Amino acid sequence: MGKFLLWAVIILVVLIVSRVLSHQKAQARQADARRRDVTSREAAESMVRCAHCRIFLPRSEAYMSQGKTWCSAEHARLGLRK
Repeated sequence: MGKFLLWAVIILVVLIVSRVLSHQKAQARQADARRRDVTSREAAESMVRCAHCRIFLPRSEAYMSQGKTWCSAEHARLGLRK
């Protein structure tokens, strides 16, 4: 009976320790996911539309002229499409 009780206690301790460790890993993964989500939202850039061909492109790549956004200098030179 003593051996059985000893093994039962050992198995319970192992199960509790594994549960605690897996819970800590899950929390660490959730924290990493939250950090990545915040970073990706900060890195997101607004999109603008070319006044000539109407495609969307990131604001940092757009060509600004005459108060409008263009995808290239050529489209800015051509102006609005009729």
